[in-house]
Amino acid sequence: MDYIQNPGKIEKNSFCIISDLIQETRPEYRFIDREHEAVIKRVIHTTADFDWLDILHFSPEVLSTIREGILRGATLYTDTTMALSGINKTRLAQYGSQCRCYISDPRVVQIAKQQQITRSMAAVDIAMQESGEKIFVFGNAPTALFRLMEHDVMENQSSPIAVIGVPVGFVGAEESKDALISSGLRCIAAKGRKGGSNVAAAIINAILYQMPENV
Repeated sequence: MDYIQNPGKIEKNSFCIISDLIQETRPEYRFIDREHEAVIKRVIHTTADFDWLDILHFSPEVLSTIREGILRGATLYTDTTMALSGINKTRLAQYGSQCRCYISDPRVVQIAKQQQITRSMAAVDIAMQESGEKIFVFGNAPTALFRLMEHDVMENQSSPIAVIGVPVGFVGAEESKDALISSGLRCIAAKGRKGGSNVAAAIINAILYQMPENV
C-alpha cells in the first residue's frame, strides 16, 4: 500500500487540503489576519469540521494577550487531563510557562464531595487561590466556566488574563459559552454545542506555533 508515512508531510498536506477546500467552498471567506487563520485552521485540522470557520469567537486582542501572558510565564489551567496532554508543554516551558490540571487533585476530590459540586468547579476554586497570571483552558466542563465567572463577579478577585472556553455538550455548554462571550473577559469561545478538550489544546498549540522558538 502506498501512503504518506512522514508526520511532518502528513500535517503539511492536511493544511494544504484545508486551504484548498475553504477556497473551493467558501471563496468569499476572509480571515481577520494570519494569527486568527492559524488558530481556526488548526482547529479544523483537529476536528475535520469546517463549521469552525463561523463558530469560533475571538474577543478583541485576545491572541496578543495570551501570547504576551505566556511570554511572562503565565500558568495555564485545564479542566481535563486530555486537554493537558494535548498541549505542547515542551514548547510552553520554553517561555517560562506551565500547564496544570487539578481535576484529580485530592483537595479537589474532597471539596467536590463536601460541597456536592463538580470536580471541575472545585478545581477552579483551587486555581483561583494561586498567585500569578492565569489562563484557563476549558474544553469539557460548562460548570467550570460558570464557576470561574462566579469568582470574578462575586469575590472581586483578579480576573484571568484570558479564557479558552470551548466546552462540548448539551447541558449548559452553549449557555456557559454565551455567558463567557458576554462577560467582558478576554476569551476565545465556541458558539453553540461544539467544542472539546482536543479543540482547547489545538487553540493553545496554534498560538504557541506562531511564537518564536528561541526567546
